[in-house]
Amino acid sequence: MNEQPTHLDLFSGIGGFALAAGWAGFRTIGFCEIEPYCQAVLKKHWPEVPVCSDIREMRGGGQRIDLLTGGFPCQPFSYCGKRRGKNDNRNLWPEMLRIIKEQRPAWVIGENVAGIINMELDQVHSDLESEGYSVQTLLIPACAVGAIHRRNRAWIIANNNNIGMERGGEAKIFGVKKIQRNKNGGGFKELCGMPPISTPRIFRACDGVPGWVDRLKGLGNAIVPQVAYQIIKGIKEVMEQSDEN
Repeated sequence: MNEQPTHLDLFSGIGGFALAAGWAGFRTIGFCEIEPYCQAVLKKHWPEVPVCSDIREMRGGGQRIDLLTGGFPCQPFSYCGKRRGKNDNRNLWPEMLRIIKEQRPAWVIGENVAGIINMELDQVHSDLESEGYSVQTLLIPACAVGAIHRRNRAWIIANNNNIGMERGGEAKIFGVKKIQRNKNGGGFKELCGMPPISTPRIFRACDGVPGWVDRLKGLGNAIVPQVAYQIIKGIKEVMEQSDEN
């Protein structure tokens, strides 16, 4: 791999994907984030990277993108909400798909809550496959990388020329729960489980911390970069192996 691989991040939050991508050797060239507090965090830590404030106004194309990431809004699928799915106006997967169609990245990583699995994951897979991507979804909890909480998340990994998927690229991520379509069509099933892990009680307290509400919201919506890093590192290894062949 002669050039440093590039990364475009949608629904960037406070930069969890960009942090993980940087650890793996990718260069982030663009963000898309609507929350002003998160925008300020991104501009502080990545001052040279442009930030688009609304994905509905963003257009793809132009510069080559090796990896596109996005933790698209989870509220339509969360067990904590009304679970209206595609009928929720906060469902922005169609906008992320539009950018994928316009940009044609080599790799895509989408992240969402586990509640998406039996609601819209089949549609997400179908959308990506119709664009020529091979897709695999992994259910990875934060505790898989040593965190003290479970925080199960669905990680949707897609490649536009099948590199790595048929070679077991997802197997580089250890200790996870694999998700795939049922053979009879429609829906998904869990192929292997995680051992039960208890979560210790954590009591939150605040004593005059500036911007506490914004900070808490930013952290609550953030991905776990250590999990993303394991996936992106595996992608980078597959890319390097492909260059050698």
